[in-house]
Amino acid sequence: MRLTGRLHYAWVVAAVTFAVLLLGAGVRSTPAVLIVPLEHEFGWSRATISFAVAVNILLYGLAGPFAAAVMERFGLRRSVAVSLAVIALGVALTPLMTQSWQLVALWGVVVGSGTGVVALVLGATVAGRWFRARRGLVMGVLTASTATGQLIFLPVLASLATRFGWRAVSVTVAAVALLLIPVVVALLRDRPADLGLPPFGGTALEPPPPPSTNPALRAVLALREGLGHRDFWLLCGSFFVCGASTNGLIGTHLIPACVDHGIPEVTAAGLLAAMGVFDFFGTTLSGWLSDRWDNRALLAWYYGLRGLSLMFLPFSFHYSFWGLSLFAVFYGLDWIATVPPTVRLAARAFGEENVGVMFGWIAAAHQVGAATAAWAAGLVRVETGDYLAAFVSAGLMCLCASVMVGMIGAGPRPVPRPA
Repeated sequence: MRLTGRLHYAWVVAAVTFAVLLLGAGVRSTPAVLIVPLEHEFGWSRATISFAVAVNILLYGLAGPFAAAVMERFGLRRSVAVSLAVIALGVALTPLMTQSWQLVALWGVVVGSGTGVVALVLGATVAGRWFRARRGLVMGVLTASTATGQLIFLPVLASLATRFGWRAVSVTVAAVALLLIPVVVALLRDRPADLGLPPFGGTALEPPPPPSTNPALRAVLALREGLGHRDFWLLCGSFFVCGASTNGLIGTHLIPACVDHGIPEVTAAGLLAAMGVFDFFGTTLSGWLSDRWDNRALLAWYYGLRGLSLMFLPFSFHYSFWGLSLFAVFYGLDWIATVPPTVRLAARAFGEENVGVMFGWIAAAHQVGAATAAWAAGLVRVETGDYLAAFVSAGLMCLCASVMVGMIGAGPRPVPRPA
């Protein structure tokens, strides 16, 4: 199978990857629906549940660079299929838990590790291998799968949790993960050369590189190289703030914060899903812009506007649903629009052949930030009774990140090493 009509097979691979990333987004958004039901049934504190979510987010990020190296060594199809099976297993066992440590072990360790493969590093790897033209646009659309995952999963899962209990949520997510495995096995391919094709926009076949070193060693060597370069620190630092201000804070705690202000859980989930709609368009547009504009300037605008939105959020609750709707529009357009410019800056700094592993480490910093915020915001809520300090602090961090990204590329550029 080489072409579908006149359609390059790269678009089929991109479509399958979009579906996989969409599921990963649905899995990662599920804790936002589970926090309140778990509080009520088991009496666990929000800080305890947030700790399990933080472990999930942290391992999701730390698995990224190793997942990229594993994909280089064993191929996309096998790596993704195994990760989906691990996710399904961890989520399916969740309804059997009775102790908080089991939540940490299943949702934190097992599901967190499994989702590390079906993450943005997968999108970066697919875009790098299969596309020479439209790469920024493709990365924008793949990144926007997070928004689509929220849009599809959150209202459905919140409704299931309300009508049938949180266990029905776990069973549904596990079933969807299992159903996606045959699609991956049937349609996902590792490289264009496997089908006798050049990448989309390329003119010649690109044979696969020789087998890489041990995946763990490959990832560690890439980290060692990155730590010696200023741009790596700036990209990691700004992406740390990105994770703290999105997945960790809003993705985990917006629904509980809405419940604190008397907004029903299903309504709050619908609001978060609506943000996903705006994010889909914002991130896709960001990918298009990243092919044409200075990526540093784009990131500076994104972080600056996000910071202002977060500092407005605590006051938006006083205007009921209309204030939150205004926040949803501006924040949603900017949710993960930072990814396409960050990927392009990483590729420029470390070379196209290394972008998967290097972006994996940068994405790990994103998830460290997200894990920190998920846990810290829960702790702030327990200690102060609200999320005001968490939202304002995240906004100020975004303003600092807006300054940081302007310094990317100002120092000596690293010399890319071959994979």
